[in-house]
Amino acid sequence: MNGKARSEIMSMKAVALVLMTLCLMTNLSAEPVTLITRYEVDKEHQKELHKEIKRYVRLAAHAEDNIMAEGYYEEANPSVLWVIERWDNKQALDKNRKQIKPGQPSLEFYVKDLEPLSKSEWQRQAPKKEEAITIMLFVDCLPGTENNFMSVYHTAMPQFRGEPGVVNYQLSQFVDDNTRFVTYEKFRNEDAFKYHLGFPPIKPVLDYLETSIRQQPFQRGLHRLIMFTH
Repeated sequence: MNGKARSEIMSMKAVALVLMTLCLMTNLSAEPVTLITRYEVDKEHQKELHKEIKRYVRLAAHAEDNIMAEGYYEEANPSVLWVIERWDNKQALDKNRKQIKPGQPSLEFYVKDLEPLSKSEWQRQAPKKEEAITIMLFVDCLPGTENNFMSVYHTAMPQFRGEPGVVNYQLSQFVDDNTRFVTYEKFRNEDAFKYHLGFPPIKPVLDYLETSIRQQPFQRGLHRLIMFTH
């Protein structure tokens, strides 16, 4: 094989590699994306940040590619706020955040929804007369046990979602660490949450949480959230 032919083959391989990379990037960027953002603000600036987050969520909720967007404060610590948003793809998320970004976040988590809900299911809300509560639980699995955790949840998830007091229930895995997870659990009211804690299918989940995570008790990763962006 002469030098010219070898050069042409190498060029073709390089082009093929570039095309494969672009294809992969396109596929990844076309996937649904979920972003959880944490803010912490002093009492003096809470009102201002609440206003900015409301504006951001309102803009997001009206975007064609948005699946859901909500703003919360922590019941036990109102100075901590969260924005939870789901989009059809990352380009749509980035576009929205270019238009308005509510302050400087303290933490951002990209997660992948496991057994994801549809957009219409995410639009479901508790009746206005109810005082809905959202529970977010961060779970750091002991390395090597994460598949067991997913299996336990896979079995329980249909039953959790079928509870009469559950509005939405979602398990998500961190994009950058497959041993870390977060649950999103929205209940119609406090009684519905208490019912869930005594619901028999939750026992295998609790057994896992009490034996196979990095830090005990697992309740340290639990956040009770109050939505303020209705």
